[in-house]
Amino acid sequence: MLQKGNLTRMKRYLSLLSIPIILSIGQGCSSNLQKSAALTPVDYVNPYMGNVSHLLVPTYPTIHLPNSMLRVYPERGDYTGDRLQGLPLIVTSHRGSSAFNLSPFQGDIANLKPVIDYDYDNEVIKPYAYQVYLENQQIAVDYGVSHQSAIYAFDFTNDETPRLLFNSRKGSLKWDGTGLAGSQDIGNNTTVYLYVIPEAKPSTVQVLQNDALSTQTEVTGDDAAILLNFEKQKTLRLKYGISFIDAQQAKANVTREIQDYDIAKVQKKGRDIWNETLGKIQVSGGEENDRHVFYTSLYRTFERPVNISEDGRYFSGFDGKVHKDEGRPFYTDDWIWDSYRAHHPLNVLIDGKKEADILNSFVRMSEQMENFWLPTFPEINGDSRRMNSNHGVASLLDAYQKGVRDFDFEKAYQAAKGALTEKTLAPWSAKPAGKLDAFFKEKGYIPALHPGEKETIPEVHHFEKRQPVAVTLGTSYDLWCLANMARLLGHEEDYVFFLKQSFNYRNLFNEETKFFHPKDDKGNFIAPFDYVFSGGQGAREYYGENNAWIYRWDVQHNIPDLIKMMGGEQQFVKFLDEMFNVPLGKSKFEFYAQLPDHTGNVGQFSMANEPSLHIPYLYNYAGEPWKTQKRIKTLIHQWFRNDLMGVPGDEDGGGLSSFVVFSQLGFYPVTPGSNEYAIGSPFFEKSVVKLNSGKELVITAKGLSPENKYIQSATINGTALSRPWFSHDEIANGGTLAFEMGPKANKKWGADQ
Repeated sequence: MLQKGNLTRMKRYLSLLSIPIILSIGQGCSSNLQKSAALTPVDYVNPYMGNVSHLLVPTYPTIHLPNSMLRVYPERGDYTGDRLQGLPLIVTSHRGSSAFNLSPFQGDIANLKPVIDYDYDNEVIKPYAYQVYLENQQIAVDYGVSHQSAIYAFDFTNDETPRLLFNSRKGSLKWDGTGLAGSQDIGNNTTVYLYVIPEAKPSTVQVLQNDALSTQTEVTGDDAAILLNFEKQKTLRLKYGISFIDAQQAKANVTREIQDYDIAKVQKKGRDIWNETLGKIQVSGGEENDRHVFYTSLYRTFERPVNISEDGRYFSGFDGKVHKDEGRPFYTDDWIWDSYRAHHPLNVLIDGKKEADILNSFVRMSEQMENFWLPTFPEINGDSRRMNSNHGVASLLDAYQKGVRDFDFEKAYQAAKGALTEKTLAPWSAKPAGKLDAFFKEKGYIPALHPGEKETIPEVHHFEKRQPVAVTLGTSYDLWCLANMARLLGHEEDYVFFLKQSFNYRNLFNEETKFFHPKDDKGNFIAPFDYVFSGGQGAREYYGENNAWIYRWDVQHNIPDLIKMMGGEQQFVKFLDEMFNVPLGKSKFEFYAQLPDHTGNVGQFSMANEPSLHIPYLYNYAGEPWKTQKRIKTLIHQWFRNDLMGVPGDEDGGGLSSFVVFSQLGFYPVTPGSNEYAIGSPFFEKSVVKLNSGKELVITAKGLSPENKYIQSATINGTALSRPWFSHDEIANGGTLAFEMGPKANKKWGADQ
C-alpha cells in the first residue's frame, strides 16, 4: 500500500512521464498521449539522442537551463552502463566529470564507501528535470534544476533510517548546523563550492574518511565524505547552490533562486524557460523525426558557453581572481575551434545580446591573462589552448559585420593580433612565438618533418605534433579575418599586410595532385605521400584529426580562388564528387584506429568533425547548387537521427548541432565573417526565426516532402532570388525567404550565382 508521501511522488513521477515527447528509444509516454497532445518545443527534445557513440565521445543527457552554470547528467560511464555511481551535483565543463557526489540510502552503514553504486530503472530525463528509481535501495529520485541551484526529492520505501552521503572528491565538507558547505579543487587554482540545505535537520552527522566513520562535522582530503542521518521519514527534500566564488555565495545563489521545497514549481519554471528559449525558432510541417532532431540540436547549442556571473561577481580562471561583472554576464566554457563555424553565428542570428556578452568576455579574458592574447579554448578554470589556429577572431568579425557591436572591437582586434603574431602557432600551446613562427612569417607556411625526423621545436606538443597543413590553412583564414577587422578599424597598413598573408594557403597547394600537401623547410613536398593515411595518429604530423581529403577544402575565406587553383568549376565539382565516393582504403578497424575522429563517412567525407561542415555547401560556389540540396538532405538523414546513435561523432557542445540547426532551416554560414549564408534545402514547410533585431525571418517551402527536396525557384522579401546565397543584411530587419520545392533538380536555379 502506498503511503501518502509516496503517492504524491508517484503522481509527480507519472506527470513527468506523461509530458508528451516522442523518443525512438522507448522513453516517454504512450502513443495515445503522443497523438492527442500538442507538443511544445521542449517536448521534441530527446536528451538521449547520440548517447551511444560511433567511436569516441557520446552526447550526454544534460539537465540544465540555457547557458547556465549548473549542469548535470547521470553518474555512469555511458548510456549502456547499468549502474549509477551516486547522483550528480554539478558538471564543471562540457562532457567533463562531476564535482561532488550524492548517495542516498537507508539502513546499514557497515563497509560504507564514499560513493554508492546503484542498480536503476525508470529513468526519465528532460532538459529541466531528472527522475530515476534506485532499485537496490528502493528509492525514487526526483530532481529539478535552476541556473545556479537545484532541488532533489527522495522517496524511501523501507522503514529504516534515511541517510545522505556527500562526497567531495578533492576538497572539504562541513556541516555548519544549518547546511552543508563544500569545496572541490578542479585544477588550475579553481575551486567549485557547494551549499546544501535539507528541508529536515539531520539527527546526527558523521565523517567518512579512509573507510572509517567518526562523529565529526568537518572533513578535508581526497574522497572526503560526510554522512547526514535523519529521523525515519518517507520523503527527504534538499536544495543546493553552487558557486565558483565561495560557499557563502553558493548559499546566496540557492536562497535567491529556490525559496521553498516545491520541486514541481522549479521544474515548471525550467520547462517554461526552455520553451521560451527554444521557441525563438518555430518550425512546422515536414517529418516528425526531423522536428525532434531539430529541437534536440537546438537544445544542445545552449549547453555552453555558461554564464558564471553570481550576484554581479564572477571568479575568473584566467587570473584566479574574483571580479565585478560591471552589469554584463561573464561567459566561459567555449571550444572556439568547434564553435566559430556555426554556433557563434547562430547566437548572432537569434540572440545578439548574449553573443555580445560572450565576445566581451573574450576581451576580458585576454586582459586577465598574462599576455593580451585572445583565448582559443576558454574553460571554467582558464584557457586550455587546445586544438589549432586562433578562430576566435572569426567570431569577432562575424558578429561585428552583422551588427552585433556591443563590445570593444579595438581591444578585441589587439587581442586577436597578439594571439596570431606573438603566441606560437603550434597546436595546443600557450608559449610565445618561436622558430616555427619565424619560419611562417618568412616563408608563409608551417614546415613539416619527414617520417622519422626528430622534433626539435620546444613549443610542439608531443602528441598533437605540428599539424602544418591544418595550421597553415587555418591561420590563413584567421589572418583574413584579422585583415578585415583592421580594415573596419582604419588600420590600413595592418589590413594590407594581413590580407597578403591570408593567401598563405597557396604555398602548400600541390599543382600536380590538387591537394594541400605538406612541405619541409627546404620547400620540398613530403614524399612518398598518401592523402588518406600519411600523418600518423589522427594525421597530426601533417593535418589535424582528419586527413588530406577534408583539408583539401579548408579555404573558407577564398573559395573562388580555391576553385581556380583546382582547374575551374567543373573540375572542382568532380573533386567534390570524388571525395564522397573514394573508399576508406583499409578495413574499418585499421582506418578508425588511425583516424578515430574521421567517422560519419561517406567515402572520404566525414560528417563527424567540424572541419567538414561547410564542404557540402561548396557545390553552390561552382554552379551546381542542386548537389548541395541533395547532399544536405542525405547527410543529415543518414547521420543525425532521433535515436541513441543519432550523432556521428563528438558533438562538442553545440559544434555539430548548430550545423544541423542551420541546415534544417535551409541555409548555412560557410564563411563566418563574410556576412553571407549559403542556401541548402529546408526541412520544414515553415520556419519562423525571431531575430536579434526583434523582427522575424519567415522561411517557407511550398510543396515540401521527402521526395521534394530540390529548390525549383525562390524569392527573398518578395523579389525573385536566382542565386544560392543571401546576405545577412537582407534579413537582419526581418524578411521572408520562400522556396518552391520539387522532386527533380532544377539545375538552372542558382547555377549562374
